[in-house]
Amino acid sequence: MKILGIDIGGSGIKGAIVDTERGEFVSDRLRIETPQPAKPPVVADVVARIASHFDWQAAIGCTFPAVVQHGVTLTAANVDDEWIGTDAKALMERQTGNPVIVLNDADAAGIAEMKFGAGRERRGLVVILTLGTGVGSSLFMNGQLVPNTEFGHLIIRGKDAEWRTSDRARQEKDYSWKAWGKRLSEHLQYMETLITPDLFIIGGGVSKKYEKFFPHIRCDTQIVPAQLRNRAGIVGAAIAAADLK
Repeated sequence: MKILGIDIGGSGIKGAIVDTERGEFVSDRLRIETPQPAKPPVVADVVARIASHFDWQAAIGCTFPAVVQHGVTLTAANVDDEWIGTDAKALMERQTGNPVIVLNDADAAGIAEMKFGAGRERRGLVVILTLGTGVGSSLFMNGQLVPNTEFGHLIIRGKDAEWRTSDRARQEKDYSWKAWGKRLSEHLQYMETLITPDLFIIGGGVSKKYEKFFPHIRCDTQIVPAQLRNRAGIVGAAIAAADLK
């Protein structure tokens, strides 16, 4: 099945048509800068522009950097606070004229990674962390998504975990790979005490350099790098929309 997936981020909004049976793009990826300020009407206009670019008249999957419950965005990360409480699903459907599913961006990336990446055919409890500007997370039990986890906001040493373990924190504080690995170890160990996962999958752009920091991580759970990387959000959004009519 061919589905349009769109990934809304704080700096760019990206879309491509995805073959959801293979997890591959069947079109070029279109990227448009995220409008600033990133208020709901102007972001929805960009989503409609992307749909129009592909001459798309069918279901659309759309990620968003927030907790999303029944299509309503309850938080806002790297976008305008006006998104809080917005019925994003209804807004996107009005602007595009198509059925739309809206889901958390890390959940979408996790869906793709579980179907086509490092989590493929893995059972048990799997945690996917995306390390970037912040720390996104998704949780799967026997391949089924438990939506809207926010493991980046666990409190470690009095701070949000992502202030210590995001890739932005690593760069801004100029941590060595060893020092950053130690902080990431604390984060993973704390999660182990809470939920005892069977597998950690580490994503985000920094996962390309996993050989630099994996040797410095200490935890009991198996840990592997993500495989889909920057394709994951678009692919996962498309998969999530596959059942829409």
